[in-house]
Amino acid sequence: QVHLVESGGGSVEAGGSLRLSCAVSGSYGARNYCMVWLRQAPGKKREGVAGLDSDGTTFYADSVKGRFTISKDKAKNILYLEMNRLKPEDTAMYSCAADFCWWAVVAGLPAGDTASWGQGTQVTVSE
Repeated sequence: QVHLVESGGGSVEAGGSLRLSCAVSGSYGARNYCMVWLRQAPGKKREGVAGLDSDGTTFYADSVKGRFTISKDKAKNILYLEMNRLKPEDTAMYSCAADFCWWAVVAGLPAGDTASWGQGTQVTVSE
């Protein structure tokens, strides 16, 4: 089983930066897997923020393209989300998920039974 722990959230002013981390422990055996960052603001639906396919391809929501960067340190097994030029509308609970691919997020499909989730980390951006 895969266990995920997010960190790095906090409160910043608009225009600021944060880097979220998602520490991954465990594995899905020998197979590679996708990972995604999602967020959910109060009263809003959960939305995909960025995705990283098993081949290294990255994907971004239009709202964060050019400001956020998803990456993974394979040696440390940590997924990152570098967030720059933050806006108040980026305020949300951010979560990472493993074995849940961007194409499924975009299609509105639920995560499969093998997906793993972190507990989330809050990001608050003030004016």
